Amino acid sequence: MKEQIQTELSKLEDQYGIRILYAVESGSRAWGFASVNSDWDVRFIYVPRHDWYLSIEENRDSIEQMLPGNLDLSGWELRKALRLFRKSNPPLNEWLDSSIIYKEEGSLAAAMRQLNARYFNPRAVIYHYLHMARNNWQAYFKDSEVRIKKYFYVLRPLMACRWVERTGQMAPVVFDTMLHSGHVPPAVVQATEALLVRKMAGEELSTGGRIPELDAFIEQEIAYFLQHAGDADVAPRTTNQDLNNLFGKVLYEAWGPWPPHADETM
Repeated sequence: MKEQIQTELSKLEDQYGIRILYAVESGSRAWGFASVNSDWDVRFIYVPRHDWYLSIEENRDSIEQMLPGNLDLSGWELRKALRLFRKSNPPLNEWLDSSIIYKEEGSLAAAMRQLNARYFNPRAVIYHYLHMARNNWQAYFKDSEVRIKKYFYVLRPLMACRWVERTGQMAPVVFDTMLHSGHVPPAVVQATEALLVRKMAGEELSTGGRIPELDAFIEQEIAYFLQHAGDADVAPRTTNQDLNNLFGKVLYEAWGPWPPHADETM
């Protein structure tokens, strides 16, 4: 599958005239609890040519394609990605920590990882995961019978909240790392492990009864962070110069100087 994904990424480069600098797996496969029929969620950062940035028109800054075989491709243009990185965007930070990398070229990803401590905003990240958990809880847990996999879409962001609160750093992508971090009560760990076995065995669409241990934990954590999310640290004050420099460096790495052949006249 990796070769097929890399082939599709090359097709996108030819189709849109771009360079894909970084591409990873996101979603359940990166989180470590995919079932046999889970989607392939490929996320990437790309850079268009110089002249894309010189137009007075507002050009589209993202690309999405859904292909056969549950292959979901979605990417952000370089400047958009850096602006989101400046705001400590959690999905983007998850991409940078993914262990399933399909493509990494140039200095972009390594530089962003190095700069993360300067721009990381614990409070903003906790609020992001709290809203995700709360919205999923309210949307999918109204009845006595629920879709089993939806528990993970509440538990994972809540465990991420707790990780960020206690460490001041971005939560790990792999769910199991958070589950066994020592921040989660043993009864919740045991109930979650039992669900993981079922999901990874292929129960992607199955429904089942509510699980009291998990329900109580979820309600407790949501109530806690609704009260205390604002206590977390905010991002340190910094300028955008590092990101401006990185933008120029990556654009040069991908396409050379502007205007073309400028180096030859120097």
